[in-house]
Amino acid sequence: MSKNPISLHRRTLLQLALGASVIVSSLSALPAVSLAYEEGSKAAINVDATGVALRGYDPVAYFTAGKPTAGDKQFSAKHDGATYYFASAANRSEFEKNPAKYAPAFGGFCAMGAALGKKLDGDPAYWRVVDGKLYLNVGAPAQKRWLEDIPGNLSKANANWPQIRDKAPKEL
Repeated sequence: MSKNPISLHRRTLLQLALGASVIVSSLSALPAVSLAYEEGSKAAINVDATGVALRGYDPVAYFTAGKPTAGDKQFSAKHDGATYYFASAANRSEFEKNPAKYAPAFGGFCAMGAALGKKLDGDPAYWRVVDGKLYLNVGAPAQKRWLEDIPGNLSKANANWPQIRDKAPKEL
């Protein structure tokens, strides 16, 4: 017995539409993700609209836990005009002893982007500690390219950063 192709097509579209509505309603229950990146901002540190750096992730945890770890608002500290969140009071204390050690390079903007003369958002999930410094990248392709030649990319990024540091991303 063959089915009417138009009927089958309509049924498939209806299933897709219903599935999409379930996904959208499920997503609305999740907390909003605050992106730090603002095209018009000339800030040298990548912060969200409330001044929080690293999208609220704990900068010390990259060194101690070896992975991105969400910070908690109750354990916060300010450095260079940005607010950082920490997973514990101990991590906050460690940061306060030497914030330059733990604050991400290039203000938390994408390291590969800096190597290319651009200020791109840094994603806390794409990171690497190199020679005791935390570097972020915007996503998997940038991370892959960064890892292909860390010394060369780092050299380019360090050379570019003074020229792009105080410019808005849309100007670059």
